[in-house]
Amino acid sequence: MSEARPSRDAALFLHLVLGLSQSAMIALGKLMNPITRKVETDLDAARDTIDTLAALEARTRGNLEPDEARVLQQVLADLRLNYVDGLKKSGAPAAPAAPPEAPAASTPGTPPEEPAGD
Repeated sequence: MSEARPSRDAALFLHLVLGLSQSAMIALGKLMNPITRKVETDLDAARDTIDTLAALEARTRGNLEPDEARVLQQVLADLRLNYVDGLKKSGAPAAPAAPPEAPAASTPGTPPEEPAGD
């Protein structure tokens, strides 16, 4: 019977991930801050939250159900794209404040849009 429903631990884990995601979206200025009732941008806070989720992903790798891992990866991808968008809108230089990355082993050295051997 417990196989048909996610376990309480899985539900709590997803609640944590989605709560952190919402906090990051508030910091990115994509959602209204429920306390101040204003849309505010704090890229440093957003980056810290994205880094926290990335650390959570790294520390739980191999221990998550496929749905949990998929949600966490999707949340991170969405937040990273929005973080880069926030950097562009703020006019901040992209090199020193690059978006949080996946582990270095999976990061290619050449951006995908550049041809690799010209």
